[in-house]
Order: sequence, then C-alpha cells, then structure tokens
Amino acid sequence: MTIDAPRHASAAATTHVNRTFIAAPVDTVWSLLVATDTVLPFFFGAICDTRDGLRPGARMRMVHPNRKIAMVVGEVLAFEPPHLYAHTFRMTHIDEPPATVTYRLTPADGGTMFELEIAEARRGGRLEREMLGAQKFIGTNLKALAETGKPAFSGRMVMALSPLIAMTAKKEQRIANWPLE
Repeated sequence: MTIDAPRHASAAATTHVNRTFIAAPVDTVWSLLVATDTVLPFFFGAICDTRDGLRPGARMRMVHPNRKIAMVVGEVLAFEPPHLYAHTFRMTHIDEPPATVTYRLTPADGGTMFELEIAEARRGGRLEREMLGAQKFIGTNLKALAETGKPAFSGRMVMALSPLIAMTAKKEQRIANWPLE
C-alpha cells in the first residue's frame, strides 16, 4: 500500500509525503534504510558515504558504486534510531537549493509504516520534479528488499543500468567536487 499526500507549506515550497506499508519489523527496515558503504537498490543503486557515520551535523553523500560520482549531497539534520532520519538533499547535477528529506518508521499492523517526506524543494523546480518521481520508487524497492531480500523489478533494472549512468554523469558530479569535509 502506498499513499501520496501533498501538503502546501507556502507558495514557494510544498511538502510531499509518501507512505508505504512494509510487512517487516521496524528494525529490519531501519537497518536497510541507514546502511552505509553498501549498494542501496532503493536509492538508485547508490552507496551512502559518510566520514564518521550518520549523526546530526554529519555530511553525507550518495555515490555511484564506482565511487567516482556523487549523485546527492547533504547534511544529517536528525538521526533517532530506529524511527527518524532527516537530511538536506541536493542533487549534484541540478543547480538549485537543497530540499529536506525526512524518513519516519512507525510500527503498524505487524509491520512498518515507512513515510518519506520531501520539504523545502522549490515548487515546480527540477529538483522537486525529480524527487517526486523517485518517491514511489524508493518506497516500492525498500518494501521489496525488506520483505523478500531483493529489490523490485524497477530496482533491479536501475542496478543493471548503473554502468550507463556512470558514463553519462556530468563533470560537475565527480566525487572530488563534493568532499565530506
């Protein structure tokens, strides 16, 4: 089950919330969501890269498995295991101010309600459009991975296309341009 619900925060930005029920315990979903140094199919095959782990104030980036391309950069805003994780979110190929992404995990009906909230993205901007396109993908693939041990078909296809993504990355996305310090 997936539920999408936009909330209007202001004329400049809208908060978008996507909820997905996952038939797995909160701890299982949390451990997948916050894994670092491993390929995350629900995050388009990226690896969450940090210097000292996920904690408030820590810089993080989502990098291609070849570790030469930074796809997303941000700073951890909240980290409260196993229920809340929030960070700023800037796609390295889009020249727009960052948005805020918040993940909430709540026990529900013997499983987990996974909530993905996007806030502070410029309304109508490219970042907002791309993030909205990704919300359902993330929920669907996290659900499949937590419930079956493998991503959904869409996640498997993105993983298969990973080498092409690396070949089409812009120079600005090179990891050296996005240090963690």
